[in-house]
Amino acid sequence: MIIRPATPEDIPAILAIWNPIIRDTTVTFTTVEKTPRSLAADIAARGPAFLVAERAGVLLGLATCGPFRGGPGYAHSAEHTIILAAAARGQGTGRALMSRLETVARDADIHALIGGVSGANPGAIAFHEALGFARVGHLPQVGRKFGQWLDLVLVQKIL
Repeated sequence: MIIRPATPEDIPAILAIWNPIIRDTTVTFTTVEKTPRSLAADIAARGPAFLVAERAGVLLGLATCGPFRGGPGYAHSAEHTIILAAAARGQGTGRALMSRLETVARDADIHALIGGVSGANPGAIAFHEALGFARVGHLPQVGRKFGQWLDLVLVQKIL
């Protein structure tokens, strides 16, 4: 498996992994699918902090981080996203992506890495806890998708 910064050539494969999750699950609360243009802007803005994993030329997933909140007081905190193709789950891809993302974040002087995880995704909460993230917040019923209220669980790791 190779982990590397994303490039514009990865956009179709990233969209093929990410948009079904947006469209069909409560893993994310958004209903707005990624477009080639918006994804290209994200990749350009995040540079080395937008990573992909691939094996034999097949994209397995992505991990990225960006500003947690606006303002200079939050400059050393970042919020991350990790998305895996269904076939890549449970095979170490997520761990490898997060390990590299943590290195990139440290190199960028990020002190705290934060994730907002859907309460409807207990596997993602367990994944983060196994990587040393702590549950630091639980916001009941702050998201709504598919006619249901969803909880947000905040996880954090001090780097």
